[in-house]
Amino acid sequence: MTTHNVEVAIIGAGTAGMGAYREVTKKTDSVVLIEGGEYGTTCARVGCMPSKLLIAAAEAAHFGQHTQPFGVSYDKPVIDGKAVMDRVKSERDRFVGFVKEDVEDWNEAHRIRAFAKFIDDNTLELSNGDTVNAERIVIATGSSTFVPPPFKAFGDRLIVNDDVFDWDDLPESVVVFGAGVIGLELGQSLSRLGVRVSLFGRDHLVGPLSDDVVKYKARETFMDEFDFHPHGEVTRMEKVGNGVEIDHMVDGETLTEKYDYALVATGRRPNVDKLGLEKTSLKLDERGVPHFVLATGQTSASHIFIAGDAVNNIPLLHEAADEGKIVGFNAARYPEIKAFVKSSPIAVMFSDPQIMMVGESYRQLEGRDADFAIGSVDFKGQGRSRVMLVNNGILRVYGERGTGRFLGAEMIGPKAEHIAHLLAWAHQSNLTVSEMLDRPFYHPVVEEGVRTALRDLNHELKLGPVSPVRCLDCGPGA
Repeated sequence: MTTHNVEVAIIGAGTAGMGAYREVTKKTDSVVLIEGGEYGTTCARVGCMPSKLLIAAAEAAHFGQHTQPFGVSYDKPVIDGKAVMDRVKSERDRFVGFVKEDVEDWNEAHRIRAFAKFIDDNTLELSNGDTVNAERIVIATGSSTFVPPPFKAFGDRLIVNDDVFDWDDLPESVVVFGAGVIGLELGQSLSRLGVRVSLFGRDHLVGPLSDDVVKYKARETFMDEFDFHPHGEVTRMEKVGNGVEIDHMVDGETLTEKYDYALVATGRRPNVDKLGLEKTSLKLDERGVPHFVLATGQTSASHIFIAGDAVNNIPLLHEAADEGKIVGFNAARYPEIKAFVKSSPIAVMFSDPQIMMVGESYRQLEGRDADFAIGSVDFKGQGRSRVMLVNNGILRVYGERGTGRFLGAEMIGPKAEHIAHLLAWAHQSNLTVSEMLDRPFYHPVVEEGVRTALRDLNHELKLGPVSPVRCLDCGPGA
């Protein structure tokens, strides 16, 4: 048994913990990074990277079946499930390997492989019998999938997204619960790869969208492609033999369906329940998560900081990385504390069409009674999108009345991941809608649809007329 006396102890070696460590070591060498599980971030191991590998395979299968309007035809694609999953796992392992190599290259004296829990505000008890006394502590323990108790009825045929990426082959059928980002991305991908999929959501939600107009378009799009129930009424869930069985209501009638697996994608919870936080002076919210200041990462115990998915504020890699840097900077310099201005919010869902949100959402603007106007574009008539046969979607942009400042956007449509960056940079630069319209738009590109939406918004803000389109041959969305 050893007692480690350090200036800074970091609990968790995921994205936020790694970012915190890099910042702390710029200032002091008196630090330990404590990790009880395997090295490798949620993103690399079970999140954004393996899911995008599955999506890439699904896009390849889907494209080959929808080229007839171009005058190009392919034979029906042969989907080799084992080959699909081989690539998903091998590339996933490659990404995880990069993270492991990074951490393992750090000073071995700084790394402790153990789980930690608090004894008091400055002392950690480790699962290997050691103790850590730290002047400052960073909590960066990440999050885990959450399975509500009713789904336990599926027994060992219940899976979460983590399990999908360890499959050796694709199953014949899966029922998915949860129409958030994970459920929709995996559900659509599996469907395109030949798996019979039914997806059940709640309250007509689609991913993170809050604008009813965009949500309606998204629901309509996904329901047209596969068996999607935005507000599913499931009345029975059961494990039957080597599969699962459900009853659900459709138009007042009960339908019984059988599947190989039930994939529960109903959200994640912060990993804070085993940290012994009750032995500290920390003030906790109803989830048991410490209250904290986003701009500093500081909790109610001023020398304890928290970052990343451990607070589950915005569970995205780039947010965790930013927060890790913030808490690392402050933990290394405490009691000197710096408040950081966070980057503009940006979120992308890699469905097809893609979904994105930037800046303030419609719900947030309504919630603070903002005085705002809305501009929009339907991509049905947008020139470049029609050329590529991806002209399905809608973009809604929000601007502040009086100032003309761009406030945010929600979208489902083509190239949304790129449009999201364009608009996020404009939002963080605090541009007005008029200033955004002064920027160049090349022709012909999908981004010309952004210009159409901004023109519409400027008109609604009474800051200018709707300008005529520059390309008279491209239709009203050009």
